[in-house]
Amino acid sequence: MKKLVILISGRGSNMEAIVRACAAQRWSARVAAVISNRPDAAGLAWAAAHGVATAVVDHTWFQGRDEFDTALVQTLDVYEPNLVILAGFMRVLTSAFIQRYAARIINIHPSLLPSFTGLHTHQRALDAGVAVHGATVHFVTAELDYGPIIAQGVVSVLASDAVVELSARVLRLEHNLYPRVVRWFIEDRLRLRNGRVELTAVKTRLLLDENLV
Repeated sequence: MKKLVILISGRGSNMEAIVRACAAQRWSARVAAVISNRPDAAGLAWAAAHGVATAVVDHTWFQGRDEFDTALVQTLDVYEPNLVILAGFMRVLTSAFIQRYAARIINIHPSLLPSFTGLHTHQRALDAGVAVHGATVHFVTAELDYGPIIAQGVVSVLASDAVVELSARVLRLEHNLYPRVVRWFIEDRLRLRNGRVELTAVKTRLLLDENLV
């Protein structure tokens, strides 16, 4: 049985989606822990209420990223994770940390990478006038938001959209997309070869919103 550790910084809605899917679909895995860099992260209380171990590694306790990441590794490794899942974890990780968990650390980003890396993706999509927007699940590498793409989800950008509406629609899509990718990993249906993702017994890496037109 594989062990999953999820890192969050806030409410952890993608974390909730993964925990729920793990239980409902009876994955051959368990969420061993939810770890946050913020002691006030709302997702910690939700995880604890659902029987998941929680821990806090508060980034304000440390002088810099290296010290923080060293402490985070020490906490993570207690749970012996097969997969580290970033779910709204708002810290830039050091290359040493990423290398330690190479090919077993993933993230979800609210855009169709490689477009709109970084922050404020929904406003930037609206400003650019794109017809579609979405989310990307990718392996984490030292280059921020540029790791090998595993899967993407797409929504239409409507003429009436503001950031609130667009971001809500993308988030709903994320809650379907992210658990799907985690399950692929658990079932050994995805692997990383020469910097590219290979999938077996998977029809498509693209998830379309039901309202896509």
